[in-house]
Amino acid sequence: MLKGIIAALALGLALPALAESDTVKDVKDTASDAQDTAKDKLGTDSGVTKAKRHAKRSVRNAKKDARHKKNAVKKDVKDATDSK
Repeated sequence: MLKGIIAALALGLALPALAESDTVKDVKDTASDAQDTAKDKLGTDSGVTKAKRHAKRSVRNAKKDARHKKNAVKKDVKDATDSK
């Protein structure tokens, strides 16, 4: 049992070090956006909940745009520095 606890602790500490790829983040963001759109169409939530969800969506979209711009800049720099 002690070995299991140690293994679980080691795994729990090691996993956050493994970062998600941008593609995985984009898929999660798209799924969350679809869920938010469905909730909006139902129209069953309060104004506060709806505002909070829309704020989170705006943050997700901003982060997604930042990721894409960062990757585009990395690609441009790589293309410019490659001496082929």
